[in-house]
Amino acid sequence: MVTREEIVQAIQTDPQNKRFTEQGVKPLFHVDPSAELLIISQAPSRRAQESMVFWDDKSGDRLRDWMGVTKDQFYNSGKVAVLPLDFYYPGKGPHGDLPPRKGFAEKWHEPLLTLMPNIALTLLIGQYAQRYYLGQSREPTLTATVEHFDQYLPKYFPLVHPSPLNRGWLKQHPWFETSVVPTLQWHVLPIFSV
Repeated sequence: MVTREEIVQAIQTDPQNKRFTEQGVKPLFHVDPSAELLIISQAPSRRAQESMVFWDDKSGDRLRDWMGVTKDQFYNSGKVAVLPLDFYYPGKGPHGDLPPRKGFAEKWHEPLLTLMPNIALTLLIGQYAQRYYLGQSREPTLTATVEHFDQYLPKYFPLVHPSPLNRGWLKQHPWFETSVVPTLQWHVLPIFSV
């Protein structure tokens, strides 16, 4: 079996990542052989890329609230893995961060997933993660996919991004807090109670 270190080396020497490697930027993801919960999202933010700590911002605080876990459980339990669709900050576009680069997840997710045989639940955060992992089985819109989250259980749990920028979306869709969040916690908490 290929090791995490060998995969990291391959990622850094891949020509697709040359400019990041030349700038000394390391790929940001987290795998743990004991992980049972996997979080898949778009890509690291600029702040995460600089600090090399994923979900250490207001979005991360909200995500942990939705999950019902503490910061310590999130970072130190060995139960959580994080695989963005791109392990590098893609840069800024006219309407927010650029999308993850095409072909990146196809190349690196599968070998990393083989290192985590105990994943019981995968959170798919945002439209890019849902498009990649749910494919044609997803609903026509992100809102509909999140609303019908139960169709993808027990393997996947689609979520809207917990960014403060989505405050308006959350206000327009109160069912998320009353239905989706409690169900998410019901699925997540047993992972941390063992």
